[in-house]
Amino acid sequence: MKEGPDIALIGSLIGDPARANMLTALMGGRALTATELATHAGITLQTASSHLSKLEAGGLLSQRKQGRHRYYQLAEDEVGLMLENLMGFAASRGMNRHRPGPKDPALRKARVCYNHLAGDYGVRMYDSLLAEKQIEISGDDLALTSAGQSRVEALGIDYSALTKSRRPICRTCLDWSERRSHLAGSLGEALLTLFIDKGWAKREANSRAIRFTANGEKAFSELFPQ
Repeated sequence: MKEGPDIALIGSLIGDPARANMLTALMGGRALTATELATHAGITLQTASSHLSKLEAGGLLSQRKQGRHRYYQLAEDEVGLMLENLMGFAASRGMNRHRPGPKDPALRKARVCYNHLAGDYGVRMYDSLLAEKQIEISGDDLALTSAGQSRVEALGIDYSALTKSRRPICRTCLDWSERRSHLAGSLGEALLTLFIDKGWAKREANSRAIRFTANGEKAFSELFPQ
């Protein structure tokens, strides 16, 4: 018997088309019901329930109850990062499931990657923070510098709350459309929340796309110049 991590098990869980569709739907960061996920996967509720049980047993999903309803979400950040990396790998080899459509430009410009900003805007923000030495690469890790901490606090983000999270403050995530890094971690999530709370951007209904207002684009460009 071979020893080591069982990548075949993870591969089999993700490799089923229906399960892949459900996992992709949850990349938007919202918790969804089994009925909603069945619709995304194009399968019956009974079949979806079986798939969801397997994904939960495999540690890819978690569920929470609210009243009579059960909601499913990705188990943790690492699941979202893994899925985004797989999307990037597939896209780099032309393995796309559909022809480009009207939603694609919006998704490529700015979208939610589980809980942080991805797409062209996500990459631009990462590159700008790196160029201004507010984040720095340290070996295989990404760290917030003292200048970055001051910048974060000036924006109104509670830095102490970021340090209390069990997740890394900063981490890289490979962007599937840009095939370059964008910012993940608790800081990535806090910045996306900030943009939405300030009214600079909003999420499109039933999509991972993020739409910036004209004022939001101006403010974003001033914060993160190219």
